[in-house]
Amino acid sequence: MILYLHGFNSAPSSHKARTLAAYMQARGLGERLLCPALPHRPDEAAALIESELLRLGSERVTLVGSSLGGFYATWFAEKYARRAVLIQPAVTPQLGLEAYLGPQKNLYTGAEYQLTHEHIEGWRRLFVERVDPERYLLLLETGDEVLDYRDAVARYEGARMVIRQGGDHTLQCFAEMIPRILAFAGLQD
Repeated sequence: MILYLHGFNSAPSSHKARTLAAYMQARGLGERLLCPALPHRPDEAAALIESELLRLGSERVTLVGSSLGGFYATWFAEKYARRAVLIQPAVTPQLGLEAYLGPQKNLYTGAEYQLTHEHIEGWRRLFVERVDPERYLLLLETGDEVLDYRDAVARYEGARMVIRQGGDHTLQCFAEMIPRILAFAGLQD
């Protein structure tokens, strides 16, 4: 099972989520993908992710997190000893998103809200000091205009990594990385 966690101001209708769903559906794996709509509040997002993991119980679940979803995936990979694929992950949103305090709008749903210090504190509470690099596969492009890929390289030192020159925050090579994601999750050879 793959639990896909979308990024900041994103949704299950994002390009990566739809691309992954279509790929898996075409190979008869559509029922092996979950992609919940994560609330913008960190505590609510964490509660939703945890409820999905608990509902799945002992089933083998690989977390796949994009950007802020990668931050959440890290929290749960460490908490429940799960594997995670991190796509251009947000390493420290409690620092990086502070510059965006104020009005926000979800790019896919149009929902508007205020990004507040409560969000920052929520992410601070979810920050994991140490990670086990054996749990992770990182997919990075050096041209990310939002996050510095080198922060992820340093934080997850020793993890499996695919680093492509150029690209951007969307991970332009995402479609060609899907077989690698599924192999890491044990769903494809």
